[in-house]
Amino acid sequence: MNAQDKIYNLIIGTYTNSCESKGIYVYDFSTDTADFSLKITTENVINPSYLTVSQGNDFVYSVNENGKESAVSSFKFDPKSGKLNFLNKQETNGADPCYIINDDKNVISANYSGGNITVFGKNTDGSLTKAKQIIQHSGKSANEKRQESAHVHMTCFSPDKKFVLVNDLGMDKILVYKYDKNASQNILTLKETIETKKGSGPRHLIFSNDGKFVYVLHELDGSLVTYKYKNGTLKLLQETTIIAKDFHDEISAADIHISPEGKFLYATNRGDANTINTFAINKKGTLDLVNQVDTKGKGPRNFTIDPSGNFLLIGHQYTNNVVIFKIDKTTGKLSDTGKRIELCAPVCLVFAKQ
Repeated sequence: MNAQDKIYNLIIGTYTNSCESKGIYVYDFSTDTADFSLKITTENVINPSYLTVSQGNDFVYSVNENGKESAVSSFKFDPKSGKLNFLNKQETNGADPCYIINDDKNVISANYSGGNITVFGKNTDGSLTKAKQIIQHSGKSANEKRQESAHVHMTCFSPDKKFVLVNDLGMDKILVYKYDKNASQNILTLKETIETKKGSGPRHLIFSNDGKFVYVLHELDGSLVTYKYKNGTLKLLQETTIIAKDFHDEISAADIHISPEGKFLYATNRGDANTINTFAINKKGTLDLVNQVDTKGKGPRNFTIDPSGNFLLIGHQYTNNVVIFKIDKTTGKLSDTGKRIELCAPVCLVFAKQ
């Protein structure tokens, strides 16, 4: 790497039960050239399948997705060396956490199989308190195999941090909770519930850069829904899809992100498709399809866009690699750089400053 390149930490979480993985991997990544080099790995961290970095860039929190023995772990993070020093872990009291967020006071996990949300406090040294609040969802929906019970799939702060939006794939619901970060017990209190289409399975969502719109990707039917957002309230604006007209095989929509300048939205589909769609975000907040391309791997579970907006990196759970695409900032289209990061089951990619 050249000294003048802009270098960021690329932190990758993996599954450790399907192939040989040490847990969390930290790379140097150039946003000028997409060159990368491994800096450091953890040891013996179980299934850190989703990660979040503290705002001060000094702590990393990961889920440990491990059935009924699931937990959340805290690490002291040195951005220069990339070293992660384990601090502690706490039980989630909900099986298979699959998403995690944090602010200066709390860490919140979405527990998929448990169908619940767990809120942990932060100690002054960055370690985790025991669970301060557990919110249990109950319900089911139309898909008997996948929606036999509640399955919390994501927690997301509103831009002003006054609310937490929660996708429940099992119940076909988006729940909006008021968020009081300083409360001792009722940190989250339910404000409203939005019903999604039966059998759709809301998985991930993202706010527009100006905070006026929310885009929700549904795993089970591949629908992509735009809502107007204001003060914790969602109003339906548009429904589109990431499914090609001639596609009739298994749908498993996965992840959704917006380019740093806010012009383009990207969404992936796993299943039998292994594709990523590019949408242009127009002035009304609605989406116009640009194109769909192959992700060049199997199981594109999570992806990220580097802070400069030059490259989009897709982690493939089943082909054990990260495929790096170049972004055309004018059209939003992706082109394969040919560069690959080879590692076991990469399922969460997060950039952090050095």
